Amino acid sequence: MCLAVPGKVVGVFERDGTPMARVDFGGVVKDVCLAYVPEAEEGEYVIVHVGFALQLLDEESARASLRLFGELGLLEEEFGDPWSRAAAEAGLTDEPAAGRTAALAPQEPR
Repeated sequence: MCLAVPGKVVGVFERDGTPMARVDFGGVVKDVCLAYVPEAEEGEYVIVHVGFALQLLDEESARASLRLFGELGLLEEEFGDPWSRAAAEAGLTDEPAAGRTAALAPQEPR
């Protein structure tokens, strides 16, 4: 599922003439294009979809959305490790598919 996820701008820079930002999504930091909201500044919150900040968002709304996304497991789905998730879904780990850092574990022969 693709979400528009709120994140906090922790740094603003330019890449090849394009406004960019480092955005923190509750501990996961990604580079995001600010072409649609070039006025975004460090410390503000933006809503991001597929690497593009779409609009500014107030802090209270951003935190409420992040809390709800976390409770629903949507942040893990959006930002989690796809290799670990696939291994868990294939039964190659002891952790559930939604586990954050599932490690490959040997399977007993069937």
